[in-house]
Amino acid sequence: MMLRLLAGMGMLLLAMTTHPAAAQDQGRIIEYSEIAAAGLPPQRLSIWLPPGYDGSNRSYPVVYMHDGHNLFDRRNSNFDKIWAADKAMLAVMGKGIEPRIIVGIWAPGEDRFRQYLPKPAYDAAPPELRAKMDVMAKGPVTSSRYLAWIGDVLKPWVDRSFRTRPAKINTAIIGSSMGGLMSCYAIAARPEVFGRAACLSSHWPAAISDAVAGYDAQAAKVWRDYFSSTLGKPDARRVWMDHGDATLDQFYAPYQKEVDQAFASAGWQEGADFESRFYPGASHDEDAWAARLPEVLEWLFRP
Repeated sequence: MMLRLLAGMGMLLLAMTTHPAAAQDQGRIIEYSEIAAAGLPPQRLSIWLPPGYDGSNRSYPVVYMHDGHNLFDRRNSNFDKIWAADKAMLAVMGKGIEPRIIVGIWAPGEDRFRQYLPKPAYDAAPPELRAKMDVMAKGPVTSSRYLAWIGDVLKPWVDRSFRTRPAKINTAIIGSSMGGLMSCYAIAARPEVFGRAACLSSHWPAAISDAVAGYDAQAAKVWRDYFSSTLGKPDARRVWMDHGDATLDQFYAPYQKEVDQAFASAGWQEGADFESRFYPGASHDEDAWAARLPEVLEWLFRP
């Protein structure tokens, strides 16, 4: 076990583990656990370094991804399903997309909902909707602290510790479901940090899953108002959004339409600045997100 304090990051790392590359270089994963983050539960990282990282002086763009435990290794996953994010990156590299470092940020167990629920949405929610959010949050909503930790603590540490290209155009954030909300929140609230975002199967109802059937006009208004007031002009940013029509995804279409309109009203051009895709038959799970992740990455990072 390795114990060290990273000065300047303010975080304690326990048990740093490196998974070496295979004979045919598929990249390698470094894991950090028990990371102290002010006002948040202990955080954990799985960082994938692309093939060739160790044998060159090249600098790389970076992708930050939520639910890091579900990205690479089934043994760490919640439902024995993973995004296979490393395989997706390798696939698009074969199509000419520049390789990127992937920083997977694990979800903090039962605190996941309140860490991923955008605080501005919670604050703007009317009492009935906020009560539904509270059922899932089970405590104070901490997403603003989480976003500040990523942008002001984690990213600077990553940029110091690895060979990165730190400009916003080279910094992306990706997530699904509540992580999709968090990713859209990040690129709207911190445009100086993030230049790319992918928000897959975003859980726009923002409430416990058994309370989302149908359409909640109050929730739709919260997102419409938030993006209208915060998103701003594209300024070279790109955002991918999508959903299916099975399981939880079956409820998302009317919300996504409202969000698409808010982006368009802010001057974002669909197909160029943002993309909104519908996948018939796609469910709300890691298998569905893994199936379309190469397409997401290819669109998001095209030259």
